[in-house]
Amino acid sequence: MANATHISPAHTSGFGAKLNSFFAGLSNGMVAYMERRTRFDQIAALQAKSDAELAKLGINRDQIPAHVFRDLFYV
Repeated sequence: MANATHISPAHTSGFGAKLNSFFAGLSNGMVAYMERRTRFDQIAALQAKSDAELAKLGINRDQIPAHVFRDLFYV
């Protein structure tokens, strides 16, 4: 038997709520930026490989973006 517990943060209003909202937005933006940057680094690393090295990985040069972002798209 499983027990579920929900813990909600203390309710804040006014300036505190606006400050919390600001930092939550900032945090979400930083996470999105870091994930995107990591993906671009992966693309650059694959672009630097030769066609023979890419063939060993089972991808063509024109398939690099689809390969890097394959977890985000259903084809």
